[in-house]
Amino acid sequence: MKPIKTFVLSAFLSIGAAALLGGCSQFPLLDPKGPIGLSERFVIFVSIALMLIVVIPVIAMALWFPLKYRASNPKATYMPNWSQSTKIELVIWLVPAVIILALSIMIWITTHRLDPYKPIDAGVRPITIEAVSLDWKWLFIYPDQKIATVNQLVFPVNVPLSFRLTSGTVMTSFFIPQLGSQIYAMAGMQTRLHLLAHETGTYTGQNQQFSGRGFSDMTFKAVATSREEFDNWVRKVGGSTEKLDAARLEKIAAPSVAAPVAHFTLAQPDLFDRILNQFKSTADVKSAAIGRGSASMPMQTGALEKP
Repeated sequence: MKPIKTFVLSAFLSIGAAALLGGCSQFPLLDPKGPIGLSERFVIFVSIALMLIVVIPVIAMALWFPLKYRASNPKATYMPNWSQSTKIELVIWLVPAVIILALSIMIWITTHRLDPYKPIDAGVRPITIEAVSLDWKWLFIYPDQKIATVNQLVFPVNVPLSFRLTSGTVMTSFFIPQLGSQIYAMAGMQTRLHLLAHETGTYTGQNQQFSGRGFSDMTFKAVATSREEFDNWVRKVGGSTEKLDAARLEKIAAPSVAAPVAHFTLAQPDLFDRILNQFKSTADVKSAAIGRGSASMPMQTGALEKP
């Protein structure tokens, strides 16, 4: 009876796992709202499907073999001297090799096609947004609209977003799961990101890189609106009496947890470059030291730009 009980328990656990996975419909990565997110979801699904080609048969055999070859089943063929099968060897080597080849080709193609530095051609002029990571909040500067916000990102649908990203503190990771493409923000470095939303709505943005005490609260609302609503919002923020200059930026940059949304008119258009360049000399010294072989430190690989 033990093999039967084991089979029933395994089946019950499998059904339970399937029920839990049913909640994935609430998972932001599986509910994309833009072309980048849609492409990334496709890669996730295809990767899972290819891997299940191996996983499902292995699980099925792990349940079937003990049931078929249990001691109480006299009909099972007993072959104590069996040691080799060319057919089995071909399957266990050829199938994984084909799967890995297919995954490699797909990843190579999509990695280049979804390069975060690659602009999105949507037939309209993109909106430039300068995103700065602070302790523990996000500052968004709209240089063309001459406004800035803290922990709120508003943009129109079907309009490309061209981000410049940096950090005024430790390394962080900028990510809006439903729009796709996580990318790092680093002090003294500039990274780029291009996104687009196809649907209006409010999406959660977050920092995926642990950055200290306020990490768990370092989130923001990404609000996709119609073009008319966006223009109205820009006019409203532009009428704010709060001015963002170097002195105010210093106060905003002070560590704070769960910072409220704040709106500013942009008093100094070069604030992003000032934040970027304040670490320039330090970054150059470290780069020079590494080049001489006198220092060793971890560095991010990938597309980074020095100011």
